Amino acid sequence: MIDTFLQALPHGITLSCRASGPRGRPVLMFLHGFPEAAFVWDELLEHFAKPEHGGYRCVAPNLRGFEQSSAPAEVSAYRPKHLVQDIAALIALETAGGALACLVAHDWGGAVAWNLANQRPELAQRLAIINSPHPGTFLRELQNSPKQQAASAYMNFLIRPDAEQLLSQNDFERMWPFLTNGHGGSAPSWLTEPVKNQYRAVWGPRADGGSGLTGGCNYYRASPLRPPRPEDSAAASVTLPREMLTVGLPTLVVWALDDIALPPELIDGLGDYVTDLTLHTVPGATHWIVHEQPQRVARYLEDFLLSNR
Repeated sequence: MIDTFLQALPHGITLSCRASGPRGRPVLMFLHGFPEAAFVWDELLEHFAKPEHGGYRCVAPNLRGFEQSSAPAEVSAYRPKHLVQDIAALIALETAGGALACLVAHDWGGAVAWNLANQRPELAQRLAIINSPHPGTFLRELQNSPKQQAASAYMNFLIRPDAEQLLSQNDFERMWPFLTNGHGGSAPSWLTEPVKNQYRAVWGPRADGGSGLTGGCNYYRASPLRPPRPEDSAAASVTLPREMLTVGLPTLVVWALDDIALPPELIDGLGDYVTDLTLHTVPGATHWIVHEQPQRVARYLEDFLLSNR
């Protein structure tokens, strides 16, 4: 059973959340990416709330800018320090000032999670990342790899001032390819009409009158980690000191190898930044592995949670 609630944070942001399992149990927190929302984790929330799978309290917030969560108008409000602040505050409320059993994240949620694990490692006992590049390897590839620059070229569309308007046209006809290109353009079996309706509800007009896509586009507008262009140096001008990149938490990384936006070169050298790394690669799976193979993801995560417990 999935419960939904709005959680006001001390710094004025409200996050809409989905959860399974009663409060007071060890907490797993799940962070979604773009163009998704917290609902993508529902199967895993229910799975890990069951006693036979750990009996956790499982919480999946909609990140700021998504679904019913607060969506500040300023692009600067989507910089990493603010996103980390949101999740740190939610962790404090859900754990009564303690630490998560594990922070689980995909895509943009992973970007938040990598930063939180570096800056606030006391807030989680473990970290699990699903197809979300570590900032060190991502910056390396954006600066040096034509393959990654081409794969990430879509980012320079998403920062356009009219991106959300264009993406919303004709029943989001430009959005569906984000979810289908990994299948040669045909709709994957998991993208049923009910699931498409869940996406439409997230992408459509917000209660405050804005577009449901503006918050997600603002993540790209606020970040310089995108392919450089003649008129925009972007990643080419970024330097990240090593102390901002190291992660000491036990970390699980699950990487679907058919991700067309995030090729497997992004996991090369990951061990240089993560001292305690468990890595699983999945041939034949795409960026949307949480939709495609939720039970495989759950199995990897369950094994990881049980290791050295």
